[in-house]
Amino acid sequence: MNIFQTLEKNQNVLPEKYRNMTTAELEERVREIKQKLGSKLFIPGHHYQKDEVIQFADATGDSLRLAQLSEENQEAEHIVFCGVHFMAETADILTTDRQKVYLPDMRAGCSMADMADIYQTVRAWEKLTELFGETILPLTYVNSTAAIKSFVGKYGGATVTSSNADKMVQWAFKQKQRILFLPDQHLGRNTAYNLGIELDEMAVWNPIKDELEFEGPIERVKVILWKGHCSVHENFTVANIEEVRQTYPEMKIIVHPECTREVVALSDLAGSTNYIIEAINQAEKGSSWAIGTEMNLVKRIIQQHPDKHIISLNPHMCPCLTMNRIDLLHLTWCLETIEQGIDHNLIKVEKNIAEYAKLALNRMLIQS
Repeated sequence: MNIFQTLEKNQNVLPEKYRNMTTAELEERVREIKQKLGSKLFIPGHHYQKDEVIQFADATGDSLRLAQLSEENQEAEHIVFCGVHFMAETADILTTDRQKVYLPDMRAGCSMADMADIYQTVRAWEKLTELFGETILPLTYVNSTAAIKSFVGKYGGATVTSSNADKMVQWAFKQKQRILFLPDQHLGRNTAYNLGIELDEMAVWNPIKDELEFEGPIERVKVILWKGHCSVHENFTVANIEEVRQTYPEMKIIVHPECTREVVALSDLAGSTNYIIEAINQAEKGSSWAIGTEMNLVKRIIQQHPDKHIISLNPHMCPCLTMNRIDLLHLTWCLETIEQGIDHNLIKVEKNIAEYAKLALNRMLIQS
């Protein structure tokens, strides 16, 4: 059986009928099913989703907030998560067994989350504990797989978001002498630096080479950063900032902390997706902004603020490719299968993994 036959067998290939439908027909079907299912259906949509999908979202927000809203929505039997795989996993972890979580397109993954798999993490932990003993506490960005969240929960750690990373890193240092920060090195580095930890006190764990990248006595290491990154935010560069400064001297630059340390250091402001949205919402009319985050969101912010001059920090940036997997066609297909009573593209985290993952999430929520 070749790969295409396998995909067909697993029902992961979009049926041709959806490609033959007009946009108006697709939108009408979504509206019909939403009306038919009513409160039994909940569609959370991440900020980075396309407008064609966001228009049907019952709530928009970052990944954790949407998972929490899914947990709070006790009426919803079907949660169609318009985001990427790890987000739907988190929603499944937090919701009840009677609720079902779906991902409209199973190809919607996250390159950052995929940069830390559980096998690499177990090997890393074994080697790092050989080097540092029982002095390390693991933290993971919520942009990680359920298996990684579970690992962190099992070893006493917690999840973090870009909004509460400072608070969670401070909490972690009250527990242990060192932290292992997965899977985004840039968020970990920017957070630790903001808290007064020097760059020469941070090491990088290379999961491909299975080795610690650090120069100097390892006793100095306080933070071990997993060598992972966001493929979108790493594409904002110092050169982008220099160009904006030269072209628009009065323009403020605001970026996400998943950008590199150099980019964050040269920007005027840095913060989570919600931080960026609120900063623009509260900005004066006529103010000028260059935003360093995902293009779908930047375009939406530009549309919502015609009274301000807003550009992308990198005008050649593409939208997040995996987020863009979720489109109107796949959303319609997913809703029609639910209407037909078919469990299609169901996201289900195994109970033993979910138990420790929820522990990691709850440790964070208690601190927040």
